Amino acid sequence: MDATLPPDIDAVVAQTLAEDVGSGDLTAQLVPALARGIARVITREPGVLCGRDYVDAIYRALDPSIIVTWHAAEGDTITANQTLFEVEGPARALLTGERSALNLLQTLSATATAARMYVEAVSGTGCRILDTRKTIPGLRQAQKYAARCGGGKNHRMGLYDGILIKENHIAAAGSIGAAVAAARDLSPGIPVEVEVENLDELEAAFAANADMALLDEFSLEDLRTAVSRNRLRAKPLGLEASGGIDLTTIRSVAETGVDFISVGAITKHVRAVDLSMRLSVLAE
Repeated sequence: MDATLPPDIDAVVAQTLAEDVGSGDLTAQLVPALARGIARVITREPGVLCGRDYVDAIYRALDPSIIVTWHAAEGDTITANQTLFEVEGPARALLTGERSALNLLQTLSATATAARMYVEAVSGTGCRILDTRKTIPGLRQAQKYAARCGGGKNHRMGLYDGILIKENHIAAAGSIGAAVAAARDLSPGIPVEVEVENLDELEAAFAANADMALLDEFSLEDLRTAVSRNRLRAKPLGLEASGGIDLTTIRSVAETGVDFISVGAITKHVRAVDLSMRLSVLAE
């Protein structure tokens, strides 16, 4: 697991608290100001834990005296009814942070869980699972981190750190060769990937000396042909399969010999892991 944390955790936490707390938590004011509590968070279903640092940052921002005690590590497989963490401190602050903390934890854990499922589905094939840019707005870095926690590999982070030449780029440039040549001139040293829709376009990507080819909605037969042709090259391209691939089909795609499979569902079809918090007020 790549445990490198996203650089924007504090910014995400600030935005999360701003949209939820706003000018103040009106309901928390019903709790006596000096009351202290301890809350336990459990998961109602299995999954992969991801987002501990976001939870820590939420409560640190609300009250630095709050103590968060974790009972599972980042990237751990978690089971239904397992206690994930306990949080102790001023009761008002614990309640104010509940929704923000759980929203981030359940979403990132869901992303990591989905990534793990796809990674396990291709285990032993040598194929790597890639995420995509189909992320929840504002959570790009966070979901990319969660995909890594689940064992996946990040594709480009955004439009600024990689070149993926797609159908419309090719149409505007005039050809695959022209698009790749322009990319080399404008952004030397940046890897260039070309999306191709058939074997003829793959040959054009070969001729243009692209670094990678994205094989969009290729049949299994055409994927095998693409892999076979690529292996005959002195400098093979990285081959990425994509398009309509799910858990029922991904193993057969991986077994064709492609290097990567990109799965947008890892980040865009997330269903939050079901978490629950229960608070107890501590006696003074």
